[in-house]
Formats: sequence, structure tokens, C-alpha cells
Amino acid sequence: MGRDASQVLIIGFLIFLVGALFFSLTAAPEGDLVSAYYRGGRHMGTLRNALALSSESIPAGTILGTTGTIAVSGYDGLFVTLSLLLSLGVLLLLAKTMRDHGRFTLGDLLARRAESPAVRIAAAVVTLSICVLLLMFEIAGVGVSTALLFGLSGPGAQQILSLMIGSLIICASAFGGMRGASALHILKAIVFAAAGLITVALVLSHFHWSADALISAASKSSSLPDRFLGQGMSAVPGASATTAGLDFIGLQLTIVFGIAFMPHIVMRINTTADGPSAQRVVRHAITITAAFCLLAAIIGLGAAAIAGSRTIAATDPGGTSALLRLASHMAGGPTTGGGAWFFVLVACAVFAAVLAASASFTLSAAASVAHDIRSHMKRARPDEGSEVLAARWAGVAVGSLSITLAVAVQGWNIQFLTMLAMAIAASTVLPALIYSTFWTGYTRAGLLWTLYGGLACALALQLSSPAFSGSAFALFPHWHINWYPLQTVALISSPAGFLLGWLGSLVSRTPTDQGADRRRRRSSGHPGTSPRR
Repeated sequence: MGRDASQVLIIGFLIFLVGALFFSLTAAPEGDLVSAYYRGGRHMGTLRNALALSSESIPAGTILGTTGTIAVSGYDGLFVTLSLLLSLGVLLLLAKTMRDHGRFTLGDLLARRAESPAVRIAAAVVTLSICVLLLMFEIAGVGVSTALLFGLSGPGAQQILSLMIGSLIICASAFGGMRGASALHILKAIVFAAAGLITVALVLSHFHWSADALISAASKSSSLPDRFLGQGMSAVPGASATTAGLDFIGLQLTIVFGIAFMPHIVMRINTTADGPSAQRVVRHAITITAAFCLLAAIIGLGAAAIAGSRTIAATDPGGTSALLRLASHMAGGPTTGGGAWFFVLVACAVFAAVLAASASFTLSAAASVAHDIRSHMKRARPDEGSEVLAARWAGVAVGSLSITLAVAVQGWNIQFLTMLAMAIAASTVLPALIYSTFWTGYTRAGLLWTLYGGLACALALQLSSPAFSGSAFALFPHWHINWYPLQTVALISSPAGFLLGWLGSLVSRTPTDQGADRRRRRSSGHPGTSPRR
């Protein structure tokens, strides 16, 4: 890359970095009210909230992972984009219930069944598990992306960049609150829309606006051209047809049921005015997400056709570098002035996605610590100013832990962390919310069994899967503890969460409780809540 082009890249990226962080801090709430920090203090319009929700449901890892999976695996990646839409469809079914019964955090939503410190602690454990995993992946990814942008290589450069940029991101996220996070998500949506539309226009013009030519070129660049448009390209090499099919089903279920019930999505739903408003926001978000899926499909196919599917897969099996590799090939390449600015625009879109996602994850984790644990563990109700201060420091603490872990695993294959986080949500939040809403016999013990049991099952299965050890693309390829044959775990752990919730409620209930519930149903004619235990 020429010296002038390199200067354009560095200057353009640094200007965007400083501007985005300053934008986040200026959007922060002015007072120390809890509602202002957790919900933004006032309700945003439907369109702005829909933009933020669609952005939150598509974090940076999903943007890079989806386009990369399409570039490397073809049909399998295209199906993943459909799963993103289905996840918001599932959220639409429960959005009104979640808003009517929620307040700030996941703990508030679940504690309506049984208000107790144990329930809030369990909700906080689940929230922290999900958010730390996602923050690790995002911060490690921003180090790789920034190193690629600057033309640097090696784990050392990536670690330094992850540490430096991750620290700036976490500080801005911890002090920005919900208003800062919302502003970043809207900024991300705008920048990514601009970068995506330009990229799509360049890709289609390269193939004379022929979709058939684009798909044909993408297929030919694949290592298995005949299977590029068929199911199974994303399967572990050597896996049987049955295992590959179950993994594919498990992947879709993980995305559909995992994204819809992430802790930061629960907090976003709580920023709406009421239940009907929450449904309207989700419906608009589905439309916006559908547009993203179309852009992602064209960009992924363009990356396969222009950058080369085999080339991408050889150096990056997960395909997360596909978008940046495509950008480096377009507009004359990054060695030209126009190509450098286009590459900066795409890199800024990726960075905006990382920044916005990190803000949401940090806020969810901080709120869980400050609101669900600290505030409800104290005998005297703390004032709002001290809770907001505690939330900010909790955000810094959780962010520091995530940065430390991200730097430690830099250069490792940690692609599975996003799937694990979604699997935890699908195995804990989904069954707990369904039972709490529709089953009067659900008890406090059943809720705890669901949260802790679903979490333990998801972690145990993932640590025993080919994604963790025993395969060429595993985190520890030379270890062999992969007795569980599937890469995805939600196919087993999510039903296990439901089963454990049912068993826990069954063994903890007394005949008196059962008789009281039957009398309540006969008198009210509709489901109620079970006694707090």
C-alpha cells in the first residue's frame, strides 16, 4: 500500500474513532436518574427505536460472520440471514408481554414470578455470562480488523490494538448509558447502510448488474462449486450427513431463539412506551433487518466471487475477514485514493458495529450488577445517584475483564463464543419467559433450575463439542474431549432448560399450592401467577 493511501486510511479511521466516542459521550444522560441511564429517560420515536433494535439484533460479529459464512459456505450462510428475520418474528410474539411486565433488566422481568435475591442473582449470572462472552469476541475482533486496516499482522499488534481501542470503547460505553448506546446504534445503522449500498452497487456493476453472473462466479470460486448452493458446506469436515443436518438445524434454532432473548434486547424493549409500542417497534425492525439481509447476501456472494471463496477460507475459515477483503478489491484497491477512502468507509462501518454492540453488552452487564445484585441486596434502598455511579463502575469492571480475556485469546479461533452466548439465552431466558407467562404452576425453584441448569448444560455441551477440541478449526485442536458430536448445543440445552424448569416446579410444589392454583383458575378464567416461594 502506498504511503499516501496509508495516511488516508489512518487519518480517516482516527477521525471517525474520536468522533464516534465523542458522540457517545455527548449523548449520555445529564442527570443521575436510574430511568435516564437504563432507558434513556424519555421514549424515542418508533423509527429511531426500530433502527436501534435492528442494529442490536445484528452485532458486529453477526455482520462479519453472516457475510463471511455466505462467502465461504454459500447456501448455509443465506439461510442464516433468514434466521435473523425469524428471530425478530419470535420476539414480536412476546414483545408486548416483555414490555408490560419488564422495567429495566432481565432480572426485573423474571422476578415478577418470584421476587427474591436468589432469582435476581441467577438472572445476573446469566446476563454476565452472555455479555462477557460477546464482549470478548467483539474486542478481539476489533483488534484483528484494525490491524488489517493498518496493514499490521501478528497476535502482538492485534493484542495492543484490542487493548487500546477496547479501553476507549468500554469507557464510552460505561458512561453513555442507554441514550449513548441508542445514538451509537443509529450511527451504526446509517454508516453501515451507506457502506453497504455503495459496496452492493460496486459488486453488481462489476457483474453488469446480473444476479446470475454474480452467483455463478461465487459458485466457481468455491472449493466445492457443485455444493455451494446446497446445504452442508458449513459442516465440520468428515462429519456424517446426519451430524451435518442436525448441526444445521441447531444453528438455525440457536439464532432464532437466542438473539430474540438476549439481555440487551430485553433492555431495548423496555425503552418503548408500552406493549403496543413495543410491537410496532419490532415490526419496523423486521423491515429494516430484511433490508440488511438482502445487502448481506449480495456482499457475501460478491466477496466469494471477487476476493475468492477459496482464498478467504484458506486464511480465515470462519470468513470474518470477507467484508474487508472485498472492500480492499473494490474501487481500484486500497492503494488508490478513492479505494482508500472506500476502504475507510467499510472499516468505519465495522468499527461502528463493534462500538454499538459493545455499548449494549456493557450496559446490560452493568445494569445487572448494579440493579439486580447491589440494589436488591442492600437493606436500605439506595438513592438513584449511587446506583447510576455503581452501574458505571460495574461497566468499567466488566469491560476490563472482557478486554483481559480478549487479549489473552487473541489469535485463537473463538468463533463459537457468539453461538455459545445465543445458546445460553435460548436455554435459559426463553424457557423461563415462556413458563412465567403461560404456566401458573411455575415456581421459584423451577425458575432457578431453568436458569442455572440451562446455563450449565449449554456450557458443558459446548466444552465437549468439536468447536472446542478435536477438530482442525477448534479452539484446542489437539485436545480430544469432544464426546458431543455437534458444534451447536441449543438443540439439546434448550429442551433441557424447559425440562429442568418443569422438574424443579414439580418437586417444589405442595398439594396446597396445586389446589390454590386450581381454585384461582376456576375463579378468574385466565392464567395467573403462582405463589411466591
